[in-house]
Amino acid sequence: MTVQAVMAETSAIEWITDPALVRQRSRDFFWYSPVLKRQLNGVTAEAVACPKDEAEVIAVMAACVKHQVPLTPRGAGTGNYGQAMPLKGGVVLDLMGLNRVVWVKPGVVRAQAGIKLIELDAITRKEVRGELRFHPSTKRTASLGGFIAGGSSGIGSCTYGKLREAGNILGLRVITMEATPRVLELRGAEIDKANHAYGTNGIITELEMPLAPAWDWIDVLAEFPDTIAAARFSEALVASDGIAKKMAGVVAPGVAQSYFKPFMQLVAPGKAAALVMVAEPFLDLLAPLLERFGGRQVYSVPTEQAETPLYEFTWNHTTLQALKVDRSLTYLQTLFPAPHHFELVAKMDALFGDEVMQHLEFVRLGGVVSCFGLQLVRYTTEERLREIIRIHEDAGAPIFNPHAFTLEEGGMKRIDSEQLDFKRVADPHGLLNPGKMIAWDDPDWTPERKRGFYLYGQADAPAVEEVLE
Repeated sequence: MTVQAVMAETSAIEWITDPALVRQRSRDFFWYSPVLKRQLNGVTAEAVACPKDEAEVIAVMAACVKHQVPLTPRGAGTGNYGQAMPLKGGVVLDLMGLNRVVWVKPGVVRAQAGIKLIELDAITRKEVRGELRFHPSTKRTASLGGFIAGGSSGIGSCTYGKLREAGNILGLRVITMEATPRVLELRGAEIDKANHAYGTNGIITELEMPLAPAWDWIDVLAEFPDTIAAARFSEALVASDGIAKKMAGVVAPGVAQSYFKPFMQLVAPGKAAALVMVAEPFLDLLAPLLERFGGRQVYSVPTEQAETPLYEFTWNHTTLQALKVDRSLTYLQTLFPAPHHFELVAKMDALFGDEVMQHLEFVRLGGVVSCFGLQLVRYTTEERLREIIRIHEDAGAPIFNPHAFTLEEGGMKRIDSEQLDFKRVADPHGLLNPGKMIAWDDPDWTPERKRGFYLYGQADAPAVEEVLE
């Protein structure tokens, strides 16, 4: 394989070859995990292609197939698990140049993959008073295509659930990795072939997304006697279907006071905190809910006027805010299944205390109010981190492993046969984002039958470049 041959055949396209810049665009926020930092820190592509339109995307893809060069698609690089990191080198395909809105009408928008979410929302708000149903905490920097290919939920999931819920994506335009790339339109049930697939089985160039009403949102921070009181308040808010809300997160006592610099003095010592977004006309309805669960509002400001929006202290931005203060911390991604979620949270608190600090995000899963944990962990060793994960899972709180870079070990915990079958057709040479889909390399894999480097915490696990030689 030769990247130089690919570049020669596509010389009209912008290429980045400076090693420092290539390395920069070969990385994401994988360093949130000390495990991934060890495994992936040396990963880099040989060059970055920067297409400006779909025709240039197709040209790069065709040239990579011809010369059998691995190709890893990238948006803004705001992922946390190495989703867009080129494990086998080759070419990174930077899609941020595809940044147009194709069309917008009431209730729906079609846009290119590289448009930033904050810019897309600004356009749809102006044109049709609509906005994306939900977005990640990285809204101000993330791209639309990157969110769909690498994300799963976020701010707005308390109303609309996860991306995989029917209706949250209406259409994907996908390019296949073949000698003569095909342009496919995935709609309906076919969308899940490429949704949250890390770009392993096709390159998304356009997306059609439903819009929600664009309310004037208000950020509200409230303190509570303890984590469970704040959690019960958040659950009640999410269950209140008549109140337009976009976010309901909880952090344990000590988190806001230690790691949220703008709010350290606002939340009293020993108090837990709830972070919510509510539409302005419904703000008065928070007072009785706060009183019911012993809460007290300590901060309220329109989201658009906030110096830093409150959503940048929720979801994985909670981890980022904490890491700014203490780089030794890491995190988990946990489901506390209803209806026994509060019992599980209390049990884990009793077991781990300050070693695992609770951070909960309330969402709807299949219409049921549930909570995810993105707990902060005082990291010591990989062995202890494995043990913490095992204890959670044995207790009935599954971990969606943020310390693994594969689809199956992260958000799925299983082989997705539909995505694997689509890869066989759309990427028959296995050149797209290699190393991220275990099923391509090991079709017999199961969570109980982990092997080699897929068992992220294996004591003697080599760096990824050694495994993928």
